[in-house]
Amino acid sequence: MKIRLTFTILIAIAVICLASHIKEQQNVGWTSLFDGKTLKGWHAYNKSGEIKNWVAKDGVLECIETPYEDVTGDIVTDKEYENFELMWDWRIGKGSNSGVMYHVVEDAKYPYTFLTGPEYQLIDETGWPGTLEPWQKAGADYAMHLPDDKKQLKPAGEWNTSRIVFNKGHVEHWLNAEKILQFDAWTSEWIKKKTEGKWKDVPDYGSAKKGRIALQAHGGKVAFRNIMIKELK
Repeated sequence: MKIRLTFTILIAIAVICLASHIKEQQNVGWTSLFDGKTLKGWHAYNKSGEIKNWVAKDGVLECIETPYEDVTGDIVTDKEYENFELMWDWRIGKGSNSGVMYHVVEDAKYPYTFLTGPEYQLIDETGWPGTLEPWQKAGADYAMHLPDDKKQLKPAGEWNTSRIVFNKGHVEHWLNAEKILQFDAWTSEWIKKKTEGKWKDVPDYGSAKKGRIALQAHGGKVAFRNIMIKELK
């Protein structure tokens, strides 16, 4: 009996050690973009000084309520990224709108982040006070590519988990462990979408190969946590 009990204990320890090793391997290369308590590593887009419309507390980075018309309250990473995987949890407020952008070019000639950075759209679809176009809905590559029917969006007030993969022009959007869209940037098809749609008069949209990650303040409230990035070679 003692031998059998000891063997069982050893097996249990081995399983725990294996699980710990797998978790460590999964975390290799990942860097946190949010320390859970400060805005270290972030700054207001095209601005310097104190950030007043975002608050970091108890592991959550939250944008305090902003009017829909105010599109100048975005924050961006201090560092620029090229090829990467980006993961984050997000919780949208009722009737609120936000997004996560990448390859954002910070320059005075671009007053808004979305003039250069492609956007993973975050929005309260059911509580939005109006009609949304399909390309405006959550998970979309805003005004460019639509999510498929695998999309399972949790409602306003609940946490969703999203991921963007950008690898040498190949792009994937994930939502709650499902890949909901993929496309290749800078192809003839991509250029056609850009030049015939919303961005036809925005020549530098999506053109940068490297830039900052941006969190958008675009009406209402939004919160983020567990913001992690892995740079790809």
